[in-house]
Amino acid sequence: MKFIVLAAVLAVAAANSYKAAEYAPKYEAPKYEEVTYAPQPYSFGYDVQDKESYTDFDHSEKADGKVTSGSYRVALPDGRTQIVSYQADENGYNADVKYEGEAQYPEYKEPQYKAASYPAPAYPAPAYPAPAYKAPAYKAPEYKAPAYKAPEYKAPSYPAPSYKAPSYPAPAYKAPSYPAPAYSAPVYKAPSYPKY
Repeated sequence: MKFIVLAAVLAVAAANSYKAAEYAPKYEAPKYEEVTYAPQPYSFGYDVQDKESYTDFDHSEKADGKVTSGSYRVALPDGRTQIVSYQADENGYNADVKYEGEAQYPEYKEPQYKAASYPAPAYPAPAYPAPAYKAPAYKAPEYKAPAYKAPEYKAPSYPAPSYKAPSYPAPAYKAPSYPAPAYSAPVYKAPSYPKY
């Protein structure tokens, strides 16, 4: 038992003397340098024409490192073609928008549907022969009244009960006698207090 108490005291003392390690690693935030590239000249162009989806547009652009210019063309749903020519330089972005053709808004006409006509079916009406059946012949059942004998009952006879009243002897006991208690009256003595 003493060994367990001693071990507990040593464990508490060791826990109070614990110190965190001072060699925790330290990390510095990474430094990023913004890389800038000199403007490079480029040019591109493409066009798309898809009759099924009504898609028709093209786009071309070129740049020399200082000025970017280009144009694009889009076929609009109203039948016109929008042409945008633009230029971007140190003064900002400038665009020139033109439209070719005239907008058309044809009146919508609800399609007319004609109900399909089918020839009346030609087929003979079915002929069913009248059913031939014979009425069933059966004999009416005959019932005979059952013959049984009326039951005969005999009244049971019970003998009159005979019993004798029990006799109990009177209890014999002696009344207890208690002697009067003998005690002497207590004698009270007044306490004496010291004088100061």
